[in-house]
Amino acid sequence: MNEATVQGLDHTDALPALTPDAARPLTPAWVARLKLTDFRSYATTDLEFDRRPVVLSGINGAGKTNLLEAISYLAPGRGLKGAKLGEVGRREPGDAQAGAWAVAARLMTPRGTFEVGTGFTGIGGREKRVVRIDRGPQKSQASLAEVASALWLTPEMDKLFLEGTSKRRRFLDRLVLGFDPGHSTRLASYEHAVRERAQLLIGDGGDGAWLDVLEREIAALAVALACARRDVVVSLNAALAGSVGPFPGVRLEVRGTVEAWIEDGPALATEDRLVAALRSARPKDAELGGASIGPHRSDLGAWHLVKGHEATACSTGEQKTMLIAVVLAAARLQAAERGALPILLLDEVAAHLDDRARASLIEAILELGAQAWLAGTDAGLFRAFGEQAQFWRVDGGRVQPGRANGASSGGE
Repeated sequence: MNEATVQGLDHTDALPALTPDAARPLTPAWVARLKLTDFRSYATTDLEFDRRPVVLSGINGAGKTNLLEAISYLAPGRGLKGAKLGEVGRREPGDAQAGAWAVAARLMTPRGTFEVGTGFTGIGGREKRVVRIDRGPQKSQASLAEVASALWLTPEMDKLFLEGTSKRRRFLDRLVLGFDPGHSTRLASYEHAVRERAQLLIGDGGDGAWLDVLEREIAALAVALACARRDVVVSLNAALAGSVGPFPGVRLEVRGTVEAWIEDGPALATEDRLVAALRSARPKDAELGGASIGPHRSDLGAWHLVKGHEATACSTGEQKTMLIAVVLAAARLQAAERGALPILLLDEVAAHLDDRARASLIEAILELGAQAWLAGTDAGLFRAFGEQAQFWRVDGGRVQPGRANGASSGGE
């Protein structure tokens, strides 16, 4: 992979603290330039944008979602699709596996302009991302959370409340990360400690003293994670208490043993309680090959407050309006608490929305002022944006300026 490509697109200041400033009008973080190298269907692409919402249209498989996924890698985590890094690179016909790839962007934020680069070298087969901010190498991808935040909805999330708990946890952790940039670091440390404990248990039963140390570390991290999730859910519930047009009031709940213990007593007592539970569970966990208790087993529940039903009893369309309500509320809260609006990535968001809901979503995005990226097969569904959005046509790895009726302005 070209090193210059990963470095980004010459701002060299240290990252200042991101805090709200009542004297400064809120502005979004937005992508001014996006450059892809060997990313999915794009051999090389270099595009420039303004701060307005971006509408991407094209047939299925044209490469719209690939652009959204590229932007999602400007935040910590495994991206919008949750893919392994080695699967993201572009493949030529006949290639057995994907190779190196890179995403570079110029991000405009309330704190100034940042050149961000990230990618995967594929060297040694290690699943590790290279991250650079203003040409400076970063120790981990967690640094990206200090620059900007991204929230997304994809068609795969339409049944989020009906599928496995891991997807709901990832959704919740993405919400938390927008408020607490350190969340991803603590989550990674927790997962590493849980794996290390499992390896000790699976081996010869492990060194008791070292297991004691690990379990104390796991407990401290577990309580920190559970408290962060709980605090964000409490704030979101206050913002979600009422309906906004077709988007219903929603109540969220984190379900888990550690979360329940936190409600019963102070954090330090919960840590002690979890340490004791982990010690007692060593024989069981040795057979399990993991940990039978902890926030990695927690779940996220949601209630449709207008219907009075849990999300699992709601229709696909109702569940989608609930998710949209949560994402919009999270964006508003981030703006209020951190002084910056997140980038919104909304893939096929018009599906399952009637005309009223679609118009309300467009109105909410414009009122919010965020740079939302909306992908769909029919640009006409977003014509209500008018000149307040920028339309692009995607076709076979080519991205050209378009119009609200879906046509290319280049006469295609």
